[in-house]
Amino acid sequence: MEKITARLHRSVAAINTIILGKEVQIKLGVTALLARGHLLIEDLPGVGKTTLSHAIAHALGLEFNRVQFTSDLLPSDILGATIYEKEREQFRFHPGPIFSQVILADEINRANPKTQSALLEAMEEYQVSIEGTSHPLPQPFFVIATQNPSEQIGTYALPESQLDRFLMVISLGYPSAAAERDLLLGNDRREMLAALKPELSGEDLLQLQREVRAVKVTSALIDYVMTIVTFTRQSGLYRSGLSPRAALSILNAARAWALLEQREYVRPDDVQAILPAVAGHRLRRLSRYEGEESGGSVITPLLELAIP
Repeated sequence: MEKITARLHRSVAAINTIILGKEVQIKLGVTALLARGHLLIEDLPGVGKTTLSHAIAHALGLEFNRVQFTSDLLPSDILGATIYEKEREQFRFHPGPIFSQVILADEINRANPKTQSALLEAMEEYQVSIEGTSHPLPQPFFVIATQNPSEQIGTYALPESQLDRFLMVISLGYPSAAAERDLLLGNDRREMLAALKPELSGEDLLQLQREVRAVKVTSALIDYVMTIVTFTRQSGLYRSGLSPRAALSILNAARAWALLEQREYVRPDDVQAILPAVAGHRLRRLSRYEGEESGGSVITPLLELAIP
């Protein structure tokens, strides 16, 4: 296990050489994969969302497919379709691009809601059902979706039910001046991606995911998560509180973060590290707070709660 963990950290370090100055976001992205969740990257075009997706897949040795979401994209373009083959005189299922270990749903909010929802079963059940037949997806299976700001032309807001399928939502933001200078002086990112040598394999990732589930949590840590969840339901600050699934998501992500920190147990600061990415998109202020955006301002009261 120690050997795999060492290779995991080398992979994360390699991603940091391609996406500069975004160590926390990269770590959160890898945490989502280790926790068997999915990741939504929400930001302006051109800040490295797609490059980060490629880098995670390449560095971790996973099969990768990209689907460019557009307004005319159909569910069958993602999932596949059953087609009659005349020479065989039978119907045959032709898998779509979703049958890969890492799927990049690029600019997901440019597709119509029907196509967006085509991902729901795959993200939740790790299978695709076509004409009554279920087709299992490769393992590990990880969806990385990118999304442009909703105020941009030609976007469809993701419904809350689909947002909830993403374990984490992160934003990259502009790089620091030093990181951007290094980017301008450095090599082409596409060439660097092509030269990236994977340190892990799909089997390694599956083993790491099993190790995440074995990371220990104490009764006091569970009480801390329950304090957070109960506050969102009873404080009167939010339209609705965090669901039991959200509570499980917080715990699973904290376990994965602790594993990346090379610990076999979860601490409260692990919960605080992943909380904005896990809970920020699941909470909305009541009407008197609607001027505030989701993310840090929504999460701040939770981070200020006393640790039991």
